[in-house]
Amino acid sequence: MKKGNVLFLGNSGVGKTTLINSILGTDAATGIGVSGTTKETKTYENDEVPFRIIDTMGFEPVKFMQPNKAIDGVKKWSKEAALDNNEDTNIDLICLCVDGTSSKLFSKTIDDFLKSISLWKTVPIIVVITKSYSLPDREENVKMVEKAFEGKKREVRGIYPVVAASYVIRDDYAVEPQGIEELVVAINSLLPEGIKAATSDIEKYKLDRKRFLAQSTVFGATGIGVAVGLAPIPFADAALLVPTETLEINGISRIYEVKNDDRYKTLLNQMIEVGTVSLVAKTIISALKAIPGVNIAASILNGVIAGVIVAAIGEGSIYVFEQIYLGNKTVEDIDWVTKVLEGKLSNELVKKVSAIVDSLPENATKKDILEAISKLFKK
Repeated sequence: MKKGNVLFLGNSGVGKTTLINSILGTDAATGIGVSGTTKETKTYENDEVPFRIIDTMGFEPVKFMQPNKAIDGVKKWSKEAALDNNEDTNIDLICLCVDGTSSKLFSKTIDDFLKSISLWKTVPIIVVITKSYSLPDREENVKMVEKAFEGKKREVRGIYPVVAASYVIRDDYAVEPQGIEELVVAINSLLPEGIKAATSDIEKYKLDRKRFLAQSTVFGATGIGVAVGLAPIPFADAALLVPTETLEINGISRIYEVKNDDRYKTLLNQMIEVGTVSLVAKTIISALKAIPGVNIAASILNGVIAGVIVAAIGEGSIYVFEQIYLGNKTVEDIDWVTKVLEGKLSNELVKKVSAIVDSLPENATKKDILEAISKLFKK
């Protein structure tokens, strides 16, 4: 099994550094300071401990509307790790550190923690209660953590009170380190599950990112399509959209890493045909132009029709290339692709255009049309 990575989060002064040093058995992370010692994300490991520790900047109280550097720092690390294609930078387990000498754990604190790790949606989370010097306090602190997580979207897989370093209570009595071995055992037991979860979370993040970029491509192409339809040229069929749809489909295929070879070119030609000069495309244009009760200029209707066709082909292309990216289909599945795109150019499209036309002002602009199309397709 690979060496897993454990992300440590906590408010400044919570004792993360002391805890990390106690787990590693070294002073690798030691620093001195009253407001937290870690100012950036750092990775620690040694040969004795079977996992890496990723330490983060302490969470500080911030003013309203002021950016939270700790949240942003963890998010940045997570995104870079997800795109790095290196399993050694994945986050396989998340450890939230809570100060055991504090009597309160605010819901907002948990929200900040969860916001910072939003990319890692299924990676296990544990809570470590640091400075847990008193047995009665430990029991109360565990209840405090459980209450703080009530109603949250993430489950805590374990709560572990620890004392990371000797703490002198009075001259003749000190609390010795405890709970560290149990914590290490718990981390090791969860890491196999966490490694699988991290891989799944990264794939989902990459897919969501590709989907966002592809939708942005469709939005841009739709704007071009609307402009083509608004131009003072008779819009008798969709052949005028060939350059726009070609640009759109090629852009989406690159986002989903589809290899540009002869097989792809054959698929591309078929997709363009479906969306422009096919019988399906011509039929849908005739149906769109026959929409009753239209009180807007013909050029505006043409702009709507052109934009909707480009958006529909774009939607279908995202689905097609996503399935190819996931390995569910191949570029040779031309008949399947044809059915997918023809399904987008259906009676449902006529209903969408009717809804858009009804929502537009009489002197609608390109911006008005594009916003209406975008809203409808988002629904």
